[in-house]
Amino acid sequence: MSRSLSHFFAYVSRLRWIKRWGLMRNAIEENVATHSWEVATLAHALAMIRNRHFGGQVNVDRIATAALYHDATEVITGDMPTPVKYHSRVMREAFGDIEHKAEAELLALLPEELQADFAPYIKESGWSAEEKELIKAADRLSALLKCQAEIQAGNKEFEPAAGHIRQKLESDGLPEVRYFLDVFAPSYQQPLDNLLG
Repeated sequence: MSRSLSHFFAYVSRLRWIKRWGLMRNAIEENVATHSWEVATLAHALAMIRNRHFGGQVNVDRIATAALYHDATEVITGDMPTPVKYHSRVMREAFGDIEHKAEAELLALLPEELQADFAPYIKESGWSAEEKELIKAADRLSALLKCQAEIQAGNKEFEPAAGHIRQKLESDGLPEVRYFLDVFAPSYQQPLDNLLG
């Protein structure tokens, strides 16, 4: 049986070349591939914490996989800075339309028989409200951790962003986020020797 060539994974692998936080001076460079991995691990953790401590019954593996692909369309669109993306309703709607078209283009790169299998992870419209909530929380948590690392490296430019992101996380009021901030986040500020001891 002959199979046609698919460029999907070669294309998605180029997320490593797309830099995040493009409008800000960065002490620590971050790309979309690294960010996607971190969001996937954080979403996985938040889902497990919800199930273990807060009566949740979410599919942890599905959330982690969707989170892994949550920014895959940026290989087509590039990284749009949050202040620009959410500047107005018109901007958000326009960018939302571009994201939906990019999702379709990305899925079309897959062999036809796999498109329906990947669609629930690549198309945000296929996520449940609970999945969206946890992945968005993980995305914000990743951004907060990035801001804190920049501040710790002496980059004061990230202080306002850290304040806004923390305020948003607190106003969302998710108990699993509070758990993560209390139990895991303080270790991010520690030197390596302290983590191993």
